[in-house]
Amino acid sequence: MARDRILAGRERPGDDSIDTALRPKRLDEIVGQRAVVERLEIAMEAAKKRGEPLEHILLDGPPGLGKTTLAHVIAREMTDRPLRLTSGPSLSKQADLMTLLTNLETGDVLFIDEVHRLPKVVDEFLYPAMEDFRVDFTIEGGLSGRVVNFALRRYTLIGATTRAGMLSGAMRDRFGHGFHLEFYSPEELTTILTRSATKLDLPVTDGTLDIIARRSRGTPRVANRLLKRVRDYAQVRGDGTLTERVVHEALEIQQVDALGLDGLDRNFLTTLVKVYNGGPAGIEALAATMGQERDTLEDMVEPYLLQIGFVIRTRQGRLATKDACDHVGLPYTEPTRTKTPDNAEAPDQQTLF
Repeated sequence: MARDRILAGRERPGDDSIDTALRPKRLDEIVGQRAVVERLEIAMEAAKKRGEPLEHILLDGPPGLGKTTLAHVIAREMTDRPLRLTSGPSLSKQADLMTLLTNLETGDVLFIDEVHRLPKVVDEFLYPAMEDFRVDFTIEGGLSGRVVNFALRRYTLIGATTRAGMLSGAMRDRFGHGFHLEFYSPEELTTILTRSATKLDLPVTDGTLDIIARRSRGTPRVANRLLKRVRDYAQVRGDGTLTERVVHEALEIQQVDALGLDGLDRNFLTTLVKVYNGGPAGIEALAATMGQERDTLEDMVEPYLLQIGFVIRTRQGRLATKDACDHVGLPYTEPTRTKTPDNAEAPDQQTLF
Protein backbone atom coordinates (compact mmCIF):
# COMPACT_ATOMS: atom_id res chain seq x y z
CA MET A 1 0.00 0.00 0.00
CA ALA A 2 1.06 3.64 -0.43
CA ARG A 3 3.14 5.18 2.31
CA ASP A 4 3.42 8.70 3.66
CA ARG A 5 7.11 9.32 2.98
CA ILE A 6 9.13 12.30 4.09
CA LEU A 7 11.15 11.97 0.86
CA ALA A 8 8.12 11.97 -1.42
CA GLY A 9 8.07 14.96 -3.74
CA ARG A 10 4.27 15.14 -3.71
CA GLU A 11 2.56 17.64 -1.44
CA ARG A 12 1.24 16.21 1.82
CA PRO A 13 -1.43 17.42 4.25
CA GLY A 14 0.16 19.92 6.63
CA ASP A 15 2.75 21.12 4.12
CA ASP A 16 0.75 24.12 2.99
CA SER A 17 0.94 26.64 5.82
CA ILE A 18 4.71 26.78 6.29
CA ASP A 19 5.64 25.92 2.70
CA THR A 20 3.58 28.85 1.39
CA ALA A 21 5.63 31.23 3.51
CA LEU A 22 8.88 29.72 2.23
CA ARG A 23 7.96 29.96 -1.45
CA PRO A 24 9.46 32.73 -3.61
CA LYS A 25 7.04 35.51 -4.50
CA ARG A 26 8.75 37.02 -7.55
CA LEU A 27 10.66 35.65 -10.52
CA ASP A 28 13.98 37.12 -9.38
CA GLU A 29 13.68 35.19 -6.10
CA ILE A 30 13.59 31.80 -7.82
CA VAL A 31 16.72 29.71 -7.37
CA GLY A 32 17.71 27.30 -10.15
CA GLN A 33 15.80 26.49 -13.34
CA ARG A 34 17.68 29.32 -15.06
CA ALA A 35 16.77 28.29 -18.63
CA VAL A 36 13.06 28.19 -17.72
CA VAL A 37 13.20 31.50 -15.84
CA GLU A 38 15.00 33.27 -18.68
CA ARG A 39 12.48 32.09 -21.27
CA LEU A 40 9.62 33.09 -18.99
CA GLU A 41 11.06 36.55 -18.43
CA ILE A 42 11.19 37.14 -22.19
CA ALA A 43 7.66 35.79 -22.75
CA MET A 44 6.14 37.84 -19.93
CA GLU A 45 7.91 41.05 -20.91
CA ALA A 46 6.78 40.64 -24.53
CA ALA A 47 3.17 39.99 -23.46
CA LYS A 48 3.20 43.07 -21.22
CA LYS A 49 4.52 45.27 -24.04
CA ARG A 50 1.73 44.07 -26.32
CA GLY A 51 -0.84 44.48 -23.56
CA GLU A 52 -1.94 40.86 -23.95
CA PRO A 53 -2.34 37.94 -21.55
CA LEU A 54 0.46 35.40 -21.58
CA GLU A 55 0.04 32.38 -23.85
CA HIS A 56 -1.00 29.12 -22.18
CA ILE A 57 1.84 27.34 -20.38
CA LEU A 58 2.53 23.65 -19.73
CA LEU A 59 4.86 22.86 -16.84
CA ASP A 60 6.08 19.29 -16.54
CA GLY A 61 8.53 17.52 -14.28
CA PRO A 62 8.73 15.34 -11.17
CA PRO A 63 6.74 16.34 -8.05
CA GLY A 64 8.15 18.96 -5.70
CA LEU A 65 10.26 20.96 -8.17
CA GLY A 66 8.15 24.12 -7.99
CA LYS A 67 5.46 23.94 -10.69
CA THR A 68 2.77 25.36 -8.41
CA THR A 69 5.18 27.96 -7.03
CA LEU A 70 6.10 29.06 -10.54
CA ALA A 71 2.40 29.39 -11.43
CA HIS A 72 1.84 31.65 -8.39
CA VAL A 73 4.83 33.77 -9.42
CA ILE A 74 3.56 34.13 -13.00
CA ALA A 75 0.12 35.24 -11.81
CA ARG A 76 1.66 37.79 -9.45
CA GLU A 77 4.05 39.14 -12.09
CA MET A 78 1.42 39.40 -14.83
CA THR A 79 -1.71 40.59 -13.00
CA ASP A 80 -0.88 41.04 -9.32
CA ARG A 81 -4.08 39.07 -8.73
CA PRO A 82 -4.35 35.69 -6.98
CA LEU A 83 -3.89 32.50 -8.96
CA ARG A 84 -7.10 30.54 -9.66
CA LEU A 85 -6.32 26.96 -8.64
CA THR A 86 -7.92 23.61 -9.38
CA SER A 87 -6.79 20.08 -10.27
CA GLY A 88 -7.57 17.52 -12.94
CA PRO A 89 -9.21 14.94 -10.65
CA SER A 90 -11.59 17.57 -9.17
CA LEU A 91 -13.03 18.47 -12.59
CA SER A 92 -15.24 15.46 -13.18
CA LYS A 93 -17.75 17.10 -15.54
CA GLN A 94 -18.03 20.04 -17.92
CA ALA A 95 -20.07 22.12 -15.48
CA ASP A 96 -17.18 22.11 -12.97
CA LEU A 97 -14.91 23.76 -15.53
CA MET A 98 -17.65 26.03 -16.86
CA THR A 99 -18.01 27.73 -13.48
CA LEU A 100 -14.29 28.48 -13.35
CA LEU A 101 -13.97 29.74 -16.93
CA THR A 102 -16.94 32.10 -16.89
CA ASN A 103 -15.71 33.78 -13.68
CA LEU A 104 -12.28 34.62 -15.08
CA GLU A 105 -11.36 38.26 -15.67
CA THR A 106 -9.21 39.39 -18.59
CA GLY A 107 -5.59 38.38 -17.96
CA ASP A 108 -6.41 36.04 -15.06
CA VAL A 109 -4.23 32.95 -14.63
CA LEU A 110 -5.98 29.60 -14.18
CA PHE A 111 -3.83 26.77 -12.84
CA ILE A 112 -4.82 23.11 -13.34
CA ASP A 113 -2.61 20.73 -11.41
CA GLU A 114 -2.31 17.14 -12.64
CA VAL A 115 -3.80 18.25 -15.94
CA HIS A 116 -3.11 14.78 -17.39
CA ARG A 117 -5.84 13.41 -15.11
CA LEU A 118 -8.66 15.44 -16.69
CA PRO A 119 -11.51 13.18 -17.83
CA LYS A 120 -11.72 12.97 -21.61
CA VAL A 121 -15.06 14.81 -21.76
CA VAL A 122 -13.58 17.74 -19.79
CA ASP A 123 -10.34 17.60 -21.74
CA GLU A 124 -12.18 18.02 -25.05
CA PHE A 125 -14.45 20.70 -23.60
CA LEU A 126 -11.31 22.71 -22.82
CA TYR A 127 -9.98 22.76 -26.40
CA PRO A 128 -12.08 25.69 -27.73
CA ALA A 129 -11.74 27.46 -24.36
CA MET A 130 -7.98 27.49 -24.83
CA GLU A 131 -7.82 28.13 -28.58
CA ASP A 132 -10.80 30.38 -29.35
CA PHE A 133 -11.74 31.57 -25.84
CA ARG A 134 -15.26 30.23 -26.14
CA VAL A 135 -17.16 27.18 -24.93
CA ASP A 136 -20.23 25.36 -26.21
CA PHE A 137 -22.24 24.34 -23.18
CA THR A 138 -25.29 22.07 -23.26
CA ILE A 139 -28.17 23.33 -21.14
CA GLU A 140 -30.60 20.70 -19.88
CA GLY A 141 -30.67 17.45 -21.80
CA GLY A 142 -32.67 15.12 -23.98
CA LEU A 143 -34.91 16.48 -26.72
CA SER A 144 -35.33 19.84 -24.95
CA GLY A 145 -31.60 20.39 -24.56
CA ARG A 146 -29.85 23.19 -26.41
CA VAL A 147 -26.24 24.24 -26.90
CA VAL A 148 -25.27 27.77 -25.89
CA ASN A 149 -22.03 29.41 -27.01
CA PHE A 150 -20.29 31.41 -24.28
CA ALA A 151 -17.52 33.89 -25.09
CA LEU A 152 -14.72 33.94 -22.50
CA ARG A 153 -12.39 36.73 -21.49
CA ARG A 154 -8.80 36.19 -22.61
CA TYR A 155 -6.95 34.37 -19.86
CA THR A 156 -3.83 32.26 -19.33
CA LEU A 157 -4.09 28.56 -18.53
CA ILE A 158 -1.15 26.94 -16.75
CA GLY A 159 -1.22 23.17 -16.71
CA ALA A 160 1.10 21.16 -14.47
CA THR A 161 1.84 17.49 -14.98
CA THR A 162 4.26 14.84 -13.81
CA ARG A 163 3.39 12.69 -16.84
CA ALA A 164 3.44 14.82 -19.96
CA GLY A 165 3.25 11.70 -22.13
CA MET A 166 -0.28 11.02 -20.86
CA LEU A 167 -1.59 14.29 -22.31
CA SER A 168 -3.36 14.03 -25.63
CA GLY A 169 -1.58 15.53 -28.61
CA ALA A 170 -4.48 17.94 -29.13
CA MET A 171 -4.10 19.24 -25.58
CA ARG A 172 -0.32 19.64 -25.80
CA ASP A 173 -0.62 21.56 -29.08
CA ARG A 174 -2.81 24.20 -27.44
CA PHE A 175 -0.11 25.29 -25.00
CA GLY A 176 1.98 28.13 -26.41
CA HIS A 177 4.86 27.50 -24.00
CA GLY A 178 6.20 24.25 -22.63
CA PHE A 179 8.73 24.16 -19.80
CA HIS A 180 10.37 21.10 -18.28
CA LEU A 181 11.64 21.51 -14.71
CA GLU A 182 14.87 19.72 -13.85
CA PHE A 183 16.15 18.42 -10.51
CA TYR A 184 18.18 20.93 -8.50
CA SER A 185 21.88 20.72 -7.73
CA PRO A 186 23.05 20.43 -4.08
CA GLU A 187 24.40 23.99 -4.31
CA GLU A 188 21.03 25.34 -5.43
CA LEU A 189 19.27 23.43 -2.66
CA THR A 190 21.71 24.85 -0.11
CA THR A 191 20.79 28.36 -1.27
CA ILE A 192 17.08 27.51 -0.93
CA LEU A 193 17.64 26.04 2.55
CA THR A 194 19.62 29.09 3.63
CA ARG A 195 16.70 31.33 2.71
CA SER A 196 14.22 28.98 4.40
CA ALA A 197 16.30 28.85 7.60
CA THR A 198 16.38 32.65 7.66
CA LYS A 199 12.59 32.86 7.28
CA LEU A 200 12.17 30.28 10.07
CA ASP A 201 14.61 32.17 12.36
CA LEU A 202 16.63 28.97 12.61
CA PRO A 203 20.27 29.30 13.72
CA VAL A 204 22.64 27.04 11.77
CA THR A 205 26.36 26.33 11.82
CA ASP A 206 28.53 26.18 8.70
CA GLY A 207 28.11 23.10 6.54
CA THR A 208 24.92 21.79 8.14
CA LEU A 209 22.59 22.85 5.35
CA ASP A 210 24.90 21.21 2.80
CA ILE A 211 24.26 17.86 4.51
CA ILE A 212 20.49 18.28 4.17
CA ALA A 213 20.82 19.46 0.56
CA ARG A 214 22.78 16.37 -0.48
CA ARG A 215 20.06 14.11 0.93
CA SER A 216 17.09 15.97 -0.60
CA ARG A 217 16.96 14.09 -3.91
CA GLY A 218 17.33 17.29 -5.94
CA THR A 219 13.87 18.45 -4.79
CA PRO A 220 13.16 21.73 -2.93
CA ARG A 221 9.98 20.41 -1.31
CA VAL A 222 11.91 17.48 0.16
CA ALA A 223 14.71 19.82 1.30
CA ASN A 224 12.31 22.11 3.16
CA ARG A 225 10.50 19.12 4.67
CA LEU A 226 13.78 17.66 5.97
CA LEU A 227 14.77 21.07 7.31
CA LYS A 228 11.57 21.22 9.37
CA ARG A 229 12.12 17.72 10.76
CA VAL A 230 15.71 18.59 11.69
CA ARG A 231 14.47 21.78 13.33
CA ASP A 232 12.04 19.72 15.44
CA TYR A 233 14.87 17.45 16.57
CA ALA A 234 17.16 20.40 17.35
CA GLN A 235 14.50 22.03 19.52
CA VAL A 236 13.68 18.82 21.43
CA ARG A 237 17.09 17.12 21.71
CA GLY A 238 19.35 20.18 21.47
CA ASP A 239 19.39 23.92 22.05
CA GLY A 240 17.59 24.78 18.79
CA THR A 241 20.76 25.30 16.74
CA LEU A 242 21.48 23.12 13.73
CA THR A 243 24.89 21.50 14.05
CA GLU A 244 26.41 18.63 12.06
CA ARG A 245 25.80 16.23 14.94
CA VAL A 246 22.16 17.30 15.28
CA VAL A 247 21.55 17.01 11.53
CA HIS A 248 23.10 13.53 11.29
CA GLU A 249 21.14 12.27 14.30
CA ALA A 250 17.86 13.77 13.05
CA LEU A 251 18.23 12.28 9.58
CA GLU A 252 19.19 8.91 11.04
CA ILE A 253 15.91 8.87 12.96
CA GLN A 254 14.11 9.68 9.70
CA GLN A 255 16.01 6.75 8.09
CA VAL A 256 17.43 9.00 5.38
CA ASP A 257 20.92 7.87 4.41
CA ALA A 258 23.82 9.80 2.90
CA LEU A 259 22.47 9.50 -0.65
CA GLY A 260 18.92 10.48 0.24
CA LEU A 261 17.50 6.94 0.24
CA ASP A 262 14.97 5.84 2.85
CA GLY A 263 13.73 2.43 3.98
CA LEU A 264 11.42 1.92 1.00
CA ASP A 265 14.21 2.69 -1.49
CA ARG A 266 16.60 0.30 0.21
CA ASN A 267 13.90 -2.37 0.41
CA PHE A 268 13.35 -2.03 -3.34
CA LEU A 269 17.05 -2.51 -4.04
CA THR A 270 17.41 -5.36 -1.55
CA THR A 271 14.43 -7.20 -3.04
CA LEU A 272 15.75 -6.75 -6.56
CA VAL A 273 19.20 -8.03 -5.59
CA LYS A 274 18.37 -10.82 -3.12
CA VAL A 275 15.13 -12.21 -4.52
CA TYR A 276 15.71 -11.62 -8.23
CA ASN A 277 19.52 -11.89 -8.26
CA GLY A 278 19.85 -8.27 -9.39
CA GLY A 279 17.30 -8.59 -12.19
CA PRO A 280 15.94 -8.27 -14.70
CA ALA A 281 12.63 -8.26 -12.84
CA GLY A 282 9.25 -6.86 -13.84
CA ILE A 283 7.71 -4.06 -11.78
CA GLU A 284 4.58 -6.13 -11.08
CA ALA A 285 6.69 -8.91 -9.62
CA LEU A 286 8.67 -6.47 -7.46
CA ALA A 287 5.48 -4.80 -6.22
CA ALA A 288 3.92 -8.15 -5.30
CA THR A 289 7.05 -9.30 -3.48
CA MET A 290 7.33 -6.05 -1.51
CA GLY A 291 3.61 -5.80 -0.77
CA GLN A 292 3.43 -2.38 -2.45
CA GLU A 293 1.35 -0.91 -5.24
CA ARG A 294 2.95 -0.71 -8.67
CA ASP A 295 2.20 3.05 -8.88
CA THR A 296 3.99 3.61 -5.57
CA LEU A 297 7.18 2.09 -6.91
CA GLU A 298 6.95 3.77 -10.32
CA ASP A 299 6.11 7.25 -9.02
CA MET A 300 7.84 7.43 -5.65
CA VAL A 301 10.83 5.07 -5.75
CA GLU A 302 12.13 4.44 -9.25
CA PRO A 303 12.67 8.01 -10.55
CA TYR A 304 15.40 8.83 -8.03
CA LEU A 305 17.04 5.39 -8.27
CA LEU A 306 17.16 5.81 -12.04
CA GLN A 307 18.53 9.33 -11.68
CA ILE A 308 21.48 8.27 -9.51
CA GLY A 309 22.21 5.17 -11.61
CA PHE A 310 21.18 2.51 -9.10
CA VAL A 311 18.53 0.96 -11.34
CA ILE A 312 18.39 0.42 -15.11
CA ARG A 313 15.21 -0.14 -17.08
CA THR A 314 15.46 -2.72 -19.85
CA ARG A 315 12.94 -4.47 -22.09
CA GLN A 316 13.21 -7.49 -19.79
CA GLY A 317 12.61 -5.49 -16.58
CA ARG A 318 14.58 -3.69 -13.86
CA LEU A 319 18.29 -4.27 -13.25
CA ALA A 320 20.31 -3.28 -10.17
CA THR A 321 23.74 -1.78 -10.87
CA LYS A 322 26.95 -2.56 -9.03
CA ASP A 323 26.74 0.80 -7.20
CA ALA A 324 23.31 -0.19 -5.90
CA CYS A 325 24.62 -3.52 -4.61
CA ASP A 326 27.57 -1.81 -2.92
CA HIS A 327 25.22 0.69 -1.25
CA VAL A 328 23.02 -1.99 0.33
CA GLY A 329 26.02 -4.23 1.09
CA LEU A 330 25.11 -7.14 -1.18
CA PRO A 331 27.24 -8.95 -3.80
CA TYR A 332 26.84 -7.93 -7.43
CA THR A 333 26.03 -10.54 -10.07
CA GLU A 334 26.54 -9.77 -13.74
CA PRO A 335 23.10 -10.03 -15.39
CA THR A 336 22.51 -12.77 -17.95
CA ARG A 337 21.58 -11.18 -21.25
CA THR A 338 19.46 -13.07 -23.75
CA LYS A 339 19.63 -12.23 -27.42
CA THR A 340 16.28 -11.67 -29.12
CA PRO A 341 16.07 -13.04 -32.70
CA ASP A 342 15.60 -10.38 -35.37
CA ASN A 343 12.26 -11.85 -36.45
CA ALA A 344 10.90 -12.26 -32.92
CA GLU A 345 7.91 -10.21 -31.83
CA ALA A 346 8.55 -7.49 -29.26
CA PRO A 347 7.53 -8.53 -25.74
CA ASP A 348 4.40 -6.99 -24.26
CA GLN A 349 5.42 -3.76 -22.51
CA GLN A 350 2.73 -4.03 -19.86
CA THR A 351 4.00 -7.50 -18.87
CA LEU A 352 7.61 -6.39 -18.69
CA PHE A 353 7.17 -3.12 -16.85
